[in-house]
Amino acid sequence: MVHENSDHQLCIQTIDVALKEWRQGDFVLGEQWFVYRIDPQQPLAESSKNLDAEGLDLVEDEVQGLVVVTQTCDIVRSCESRPFVEMVPLVAVKEQVLNEIRRGRRPQYAFILGASAYSLVADLDRVMTVEKAVVAGWKCQQGCSSDQEVRLLGKALARKRVRFAFPDDFIERVNELQSRLQNKHPKLSPEGEALRALREIRVRAAPSWSHNEIQLMFWFIREEEEIQFQGVEWYNLLDKWMKLVPEGGRFQSVKGQVLTLEDLTAKDYIESDPLDLDHLSD
Repeated sequence: MVHENSDHQLCIQTIDVALKEWRQGDFVLGEQWFVYRIDPQQPLAESSKNLDAEGLDLVEDEVQGLVVVTQTCDIVRSCESRPFVEMVPLVAVKEQVLNEIRRGRRPQYAFILGASAYSLVADLDRVMTVEKAVVAGWKCQQGCSSDQEVRLLGKALARKRVRFAFPDDFIERVNELQSRLQNKHPKLSPEGEALRALREIRVRAAPSWSHNEIQLMFWFIREEEEIQFQGVEWYNLLDKWMKLVPEGGRFQSVKGQVLTLEDLTAKDYIESDPLDLDHLSD
């Protein structure tokens, strides 16, 4: 019994030592499998529709890699008290989509610098729990190499769970604007270049989203560096964009401004909500 105890403690120590080198955002490549549960009578995903085994309710979907999304402080805690970590699969995307994800405009995904070299991103729609003993046997690849990258990953993970649910009448009102931004973003044009230079787009409803009379303010936050646009000025672009969001209904006033992050007050930032190119929450 003493021998079994010492063997068990040695295994625990070995796993704990291996997990010490893992951080949130680190990943493993190669043949990996994402496991999820289904209703055999109503399979939804393509990988579950193609199952050969009738009645099987667990699917193993082969993926190109897995990313750990558990917070670092919990990863490095002893597996005896915290035996699990959360993993999400890596998926391949085109360069244009990769750039949009890097700028936080596709909340389904998270940008991982280390994985981006392989054109891979983290798919946050799928999460799997794995015991640390399994992770201890993997080759760890660094996902984030700076504090800023760690913060951006944390922001992407948080945004996936806490996105603001915009009211239906607002979603309808910005539909044309969103379509234009999606269509123009990849274009080799002054407008496409300007959209790619935006850090994020935020909107504030005053006095509140539930009020009967609302003033909308859009902030198009560009990167700090000044970019030349072949004669197209920011105010011309802003005018085009704002014409796609007409006043009406509860929305008595619609205004917009292009600025840098340092020009926006902290109060305006926390009282506003981000728009994304993936879709608007409903």
